[in-house]
Amino acid sequence: MTMDFKTLAVLFPLILLLLGLAFTVVIDPYIRREHRRTMLLISVLCLTLIIQNYWDYILTIGVPRRMLRTIVSIYGYSIRPVILILFLYIILPKGKRRLFWILAGLNAALYLSALFSPVTFWIDQGNHYRGGPLASSCFYISLILLICLLVQTYRSRRTTGKWDVWLPIYVIVMIIASIYLDYSIKEGLQPISFLTIAIIVGNVIYYIWLHLQFVREHEQDLMAAQRIRIMMTQIQPHFLFNALNTIRALYVKDPPLADKTLENFSTYLRQNLESLSQTDLVPVTRELEHTRLFTEIEMLRFPNVRVEYQIEDSAFAIPALTIQPLVENAIRHGVRSRKEGLVTVSTVRESDTHKITIRDNGVGFDVNDQDSADGPHIGIRNVKDRIEQMCGGKMILQSEMGKGSNVTILIPDNNTEKQRK
Repeated sequence: MTMDFKTLAVLFPLILLLLGLAFTVVIDPYIRREHRRTMLLISVLCLTLIIQNYWDYILTIGVPRRMLRTIVSIYGYSIRPVILILFLYIILPKGKRRLFWILAGLNAALYLSALFSPVTFWIDQGNHYRGGPLASSCFYISLILLICLLVQTYRSRRTTGKWDVWLPIYVIVMIIASIYLDYSIKEGLQPISFLTIAIIVGNVIYYIWLHLQFVREHEQDLMAAQRIRIMMTQIQPHFLFNALNTIRALYVKDPPLADKTLENFSTYLRQNLESLSQTDLVPVTRELEHTRLFTEIEMLRFPNVRVEYQIEDSAFAIPALTIQPLVENAIRHGVRSRKEGLVTVSTVRESDTHKITIRDNGVGFDVNDQDSADGPHIGIRNVKDRIEQMCGGKMILQSEMGKGSNVTILIPDNNTEKQRK
């Protein structure tokens, strides 16, 4: 039997779509190796599923070949759950999958029994499909896998973009709808099942979903590294020379204190250099220690400045160089000119949020100036951006001219698990 135009109009775009997807996956630098293998395997299986669908369609309307049609149908029923498991591999790249494969193996074994038993299905003398007592096994096993896929997709929402999670959910809904359509359409009316088309389109959508995740991760890494470099160039120069001058003066007046200050200064510099390559969040205790090293040197330079700490919550993580630049800003632009300057650093947990507050009694500033690219408060903007990008936090600025400033950082509790050594 020759292939009619309507059949070709369905097959040709699907095959081109799969071939184009396979080529794109191969050349995409953002796709990890394990995901690349999975996507390519799904594409190959989808291609075989197209062949199986078309062959079954030909055997339905052509000369009856009951045994061949039975074998072709067994393959179709067996391979669909396997493709759903591979979709799970994309959402859950590292996890327990043995149960999924047991279900797929059980499904294949049930339908293989059609070669010698009508328990799942059989082809009668008139070349018509007849369902047995377990004819819906593939449907129910696939439904279990779809539920698992939905649960894992929902769990992955914290590591994906706000709207990205709806892409895999859309695939699940599309597959369920296609199963309903296949059961509603009478046998022999379509060369390719709705389910096969839905799986192929779902494969493309999963690729888009993966690509969005990897591009977002790459952009976040670049932006975080760039912000740290900007912060370092803004912090180091003036403090470096002033601290060295302070230590040199102390060696004349108080050599033991000069030795201690030199040790603190070297530790501070080492931690700054380590922060250059730090792309993960760090424990807040580490950032507070870094801040204390800085403030001890600054208080030697400016005896009128006092820095106090009120730490009630320390079980969370934040971006490196977060508190110290804000304290430096408070001293440099706020309290240094006061007769009795005071900067207070406090941490407290409020419900599911970790709250950091840097308060000073300095001269205050216009909070609108911190958005200026060349203003004195560029450090505040850099910290704000990194808090939002790296841990989904929020920073609130309050300041009143002549009375002081208040910087509040709010860190969601779900970032506690990201704390690093």
